[in-house]
Amino acid sequence: MAKRKLNVALIGYQFMGKAHSNAYRQVGRFFDLDVEPVMKVLVGRSEKKVKAAQELFGWEEYATNWEDVISRDDIDIIDIGTPNDSHALISVEALKAGKHVLCEKPLAITVEDAKTSYETAKQTGLINGICHNYRKAPAVALAKQFVDEGRLGKIRHFRGTYLQDWILDPTVPLVWRLDKTIAGSGSHGDLNAHLIDTARFVMGTEFAEVSGMADTFIKKRPLLADTEGGLTGFTASQEMGDVTVDDVTAFLARFENGATGTFEATRLAPGRKNYNRWEINGEKGSIAFNLERMNELEVYVTDDPQGLQGFHTIQATESFMPYMSAYWPVAHIIGYEHTFINLVKDFLEAVGNNTPFNPDFYDGYQNQTVLAAVEQSANSRQWVSL
Repeated sequence: MAKRKLNVALIGYQFMGKAHSNAYRQVGRFFDLDVEPVMKVLVGRSEKKVKAAQELFGWEEYATNWEDVISRDDIDIIDIGTPNDSHALISVEALKAGKHVLCEKPLAITVEDAKTSYETAKQTGLINGICHNYRKAPAVALAKQFVDEGRLGKIRHFRGTYLQDWILDPTVPLVWRLDKTIAGSGSHGDLNAHLIDTARFVMGTEFAEVSGMADTFIKKRPLLADTEGGLTGFTASQEMGDVTVDDVTAFLARFENGATGTFEATRLAPGRKNYNRWEINGEKGSIAFNLERMNELEVYVTDDPQGLQGFHTIQATESFMPYMSAYWPVAHIIGYEHTFINLVKDFLEAVGNNTPFNPDFYDGYQNQTVLAAVEQSANSRQWVSL
């Protein structure tokens, strides 16, 4: 039987465009799906660059106007990988045009816009997803199973740090992630957003209140000489400009299930490249994860015999573990790109079967409310309830 084809338009061709393109190319080679994604059109503002990306990534066409693309009758899915400030606008217009939407995080840069995107998705009934791809790492999905099955007992603590150092050099210019009008926030919305989603996902609870602090250590940087630059390969000018986002944000949290949480995100931690590490402590044990060792899950359980208790490392590569039956024999590890393949697989199945996808726009909206509450707390130096 011929598979139902789903025509995809991807808006954005740089870092996330590359990751999403690879996922669409590879998903059918690993997973046996009832639908087949067709890489129809890649969209970007620079015709020269988007044309080169279209040929490199394997898309059938390229375009420079996303409004024209979302109105096309031959497009089923709009995938958004643009800078943050355009996510809400494109999402809403794509949903109104009757398209299923997969959107990179954040869903928006304000709570109001995130709510509008969520409500529009709810009203249309179309499949909608937010790209918190770390949920799709097998070790993270396995951690959620442990919590859901009660293996840790009542959860008491979540603690997470997300540390990078890619803007440590003060001569790194003012890329869009350092501009609040485009990015929304700095390390907070870029990195804490992942920790916030992980806490909600793995523990299955919402935030109740937060208390935060934030700072910007490098307050001025060179302006970009090439505004089309991505996260790398940028060129600095001689003129300086103001950094308008945080370099570090840390906060405390209480959850609706009674657990406490600590969160810290910075892009000024020398030696930390993509150190997304979190730990959950319950009455019966603990689990810990580090994205730099993404195939491993550290586990401690209190009912091990005395003298044998201690953290042990699980290789989350067994075929019965989430997603792993599609890949390699045990201990043959997968990588960062496979989290996107797993996410796209789940999204295509949701579209094909008309079933909910997670994380969806509700998750994106909730994430934005937490981010905003932390910013409010950092400004007021008071606890903020959600």
